[in-house]
Amino acid sequence: MDKVTSADGTAIAYDRAGEGHPVVIVGGATCDRLITRPLADALAAHFDVINYDRRGRGDSTDTPPFAVGREVDDLAALIAAAGGSAHVYGHSSGAALALHAAARGLPIDRLVLHEPPFNPDDARRMAESRRLAGEIDTAVAEGRRGDVLAMFLGGVGMPPEMLQQVREDPRMLALAHTVAYDLAALGVHDRGGTVPAELAATVAVPTLVLAGGASPDWMIDTARRLADALRAGRHEVLDGQDHIVPPEILVPALRTFLQATG
Repeated sequence: MDKVTSADGTAIAYDRAGEGHPVVIVGGATCDRLITRPLADALAAHFDVINYDRRGRGDSTDTPPFAVGREVDDLAALIAAAGGSAHVYGHSSGAALALHAAARGLPIDRLVLHEPPFNPDDARRMAESRRLAGEIDTAVAEGRRGDVLAMFLGGVGMPPEMLQQVREDPRMLALAHTVAYDLAALGVHDRGGTVPAELAATVAVPTLVLAGGASPDWMIDTARRLADALRAGRHEVLDGQDHIVPPEILVPALRTFLQATG
């Protein structure tokens, strides 16, 4: 494990393995680098892979108050440590953060956004997302970490019996407050979490937006709309896959795009 120091003094922990062009992996909500390690290990056969704990997670520290820009600074520090430029792969809400980084002009060579869970333009769903985000912010402020996990993971469909296990899991409880960070990256308070078309339109980096063929239709459509909004975006559907794709299926798709020329 190594660490870099972000612009605000936060220590960002990461593992590095492999040789070749650098690739930084950005995990999604309630994920630390332990969760993304199987993908990192598989990618390391082909790339120089940086797998990190986002701030407030695992071995990384945190510096309040939170701002999406501070997480972008973390990525900037990691890319500098990688040699000055890198490919970036972001999964789920980590893809939303990676999009912010590309929009700010970080030296990203190629970008992969894997099923960022932006909402469809549905007024009811947008309002529900804002309500949930407000309740989660309150629970975070009050230190009710178990409630944060139950609200967030219950909202994405986790069964009640699994929620009870999660509420008692020390690792998950330690990550709970960072759910609010992911909701901020998705723009839930600002836009109801819909596709940030104006932000995407500023990104000229070659970008692959992935979706799973077994994922809900709205998520596939959201990925397509995001790809269309990007200046150099393309959309690809992984047949038979859903939100979590095994490394043996995901890595070939990533290699085809990341190792392409032109």
